[in-house]
Amino acid sequence: KFSPGMVTKSGLMVGLGETMTELVDVFRELAVRQVDILTVGQYLRPSRDHLPIARFYTPEEFHYLKEEAMRLGFRHVESGPLVRSSYHAHEQADSIR
Repeated sequence: KFSPGMVTKSGLMVGLGETMTELVDVFRELAVRQVDILTVGQYLRPSRDHLPIARFYTPEEFHYLKEEAMRLGFRHVESGPLVRSSYHAHEQADSIR
């Protein structure tokens, strides 16, 4: 940690061709670095000029990813199709203080 009491956060967008194994590996790397909060959301193509969506994750897959992240020791995890890094940010921080 950089400073006692500092809350750290990271987020990932899924749906660009990654595997579940790759995602859990990234979770593990973040957990080792003591990241407190993790957000996982579905990549949504903003326009035709951006990368296409490789696939949509199911609610069950988002639930699985949340459970895996919690098992690895994150203090708070938001995982769902419309989750973004700012998703309920205030509540996320408050939940771990």
